[in-house]
Amino acid sequence: MANKKLKKRTWAAIGAAAAVSGVAVRDLLQKKNAVLRNYPVLGHARYQLEKIRPMIQQYFIERDWDGRPFDKTTRDLINARADGKKAEEAFGTLAEVNEVGFEWMVHSMNPLEPPQTPPRVEIGGPDCKQPYSMSLLNISAMSFGSLSGNAITALNKGARMGNFAHDTGEGGFTPYHQQGGDLILEVGTGYFGVRDQNGTFDPERFRDVSSNEQIKAVEIKLSQGAKPGLGGVLPGPKVTKEIAEIRGIPEGVKCVSPPGHSAFKTPTELIEFIAKTRELSGGKPTGYKLCVTSVDDVLAMCKAMIEVGTAPDFIVVDGAEGGTGAAPVEFETHMGMPLTQGLMIVHNALVGAGLRDKVKIGASGKIAEGNAIVKRLIQGADFTNSARGMMLALGCIQSLRCAEGTCPVGVATQNPRLERGLDVDVKANRVYNFHQATVAQAVKIMASMGVTRPEDLSPAMLRRNVSPDNNDSFARLFTWLEPGELLSDSPRMWKEHWANASSSRYGLGNATTARA
Repeated sequence: MANKKLKKRTWAAIGAAAAVSGVAVRDLLQKKNAVLRNYPVLGHARYQLEKIRPMIQQYFIERDWDGRPFDKTTRDLINARADGKKAEEAFGTLAEVNEVGFEWMVHSMNPLEPPQTPPRVEIGGPDCKQPYSMSLLNISAMSFGSLSGNAITALNKGARMGNFAHDTGEGGFTPYHQQGGDLILEVGTGYFGVRDQNGTFDPERFRDVSSNEQIKAVEIKLSQGAKPGLGGVLPGPKVTKEIAEIRGIPEGVKCVSPPGHSAFKTPTELIEFIAKTRELSGGKPTGYKLCVTSVDDVLAMCKAMIEVGTAPDFIVVDGAEGGTGAAPVEFETHMGMPLTQGLMIVHNALVGAGLRDKVKIGASGKIAEGNAIVKRLIQGADFTNSARGMMLALGCIQSLRCAEGTCPVGVATQNPRLERGLDVDVKANRVYNFHQATVAQAVKIMASMGVTRPEDLSPAMLRRNVSPDNNDSFARLFTWLEPGELLSDSPRMWKEHWANASSSRYGLGNATTARA
């Protein structure tokens, strides 16, 4: 008996040695990787350690305020609220409150009791026949394909429970969205779900899809914060047979949306397309989403609204800090305008052009806390959208594997084994809890500032440190246009931008304006 065990161990050792020798020979002969060629077998340890580096960083090295894109404090806050627990911190803030750039809101000496029911925003201009009452916080655009079917189902169930809106993303209207929650149908440059055989916009298919009573509004996606000026990307491994059929694309092949729309090219054509799709939808609120490029382009859109005689019902401003899917690093980091600047430009442009009362503004980009909602409302938004905050509420652990299809918690994957780990009912309840608690905190913050309605907030209520010893309000740090000011003979600001902007084209135009 002992001899048999000895023989088994001997053969096992021989097998292991042979395997290691095989790996060593392969490493020595290959020419692609210098590390493995110089350090056969041992060199593989480097790559294994590199794979687990993000986990080691997050679990053992990262401080509460260090993590990116969301630090541990924020992630813990989202998880606590999603679980229905108190989210309070003892012993004072961890933030550097004297740091240059730190921002805070001004409380009132006569704070109010928050209203029992959070305020909502009615979306729908003069040409809208079916206005929609929007929550202060909603689910931002995330497509089925980027997210799993279970994740989309849970998000929509949570939206139904909490009476807030869920943007479909540009991947189309799918069975997973049909759980009773209010939907915003996003139409991207690939026209997925509303396209013809040539990949262009199909009015009849759009009419059929948008007539669904669960769809409350339509959003034309011009660009997004993570990759402005670049089409959406769905990696090949995530393009399953089901997704291919829904989108009308080849299975297993990387799906790249065109960078721009084929249905329109100029500001005027955009506004005309908005009017057309609003009519096809039966008069539902219709708007567009963009990451802001320049003052000139925003004003060109405003001029088109005036000349065409109609306007979008809403505009969603996406900040460069936003983004949930796959994007080239250069685009994620070095393209697009941050949300604060973009949001204030769009708000000021609409005010100055005399259009602000017709168009509501949404803000999207790293919004996961009540203070972020209030901050964006002060800067010009009427409502906000969150993508990654909702993902974290679903159970996302910020493993940064969204583009690989190997999400360990079943959120951003099409792998059935991984998707199985995401229980729809449990996660829908977490999404609901997170939304309710976050909006409640935003309403409490407003009440502590002496207001109960978003429209009563003002730029004077938000302050920023301009040095370690001095601060100033947004009312003084930035210039705010008066209603219709750009239409007057002598506007205080943006005079050259307004003169240069044209409803027939986009672009920075002359060098003088471009420098600004």
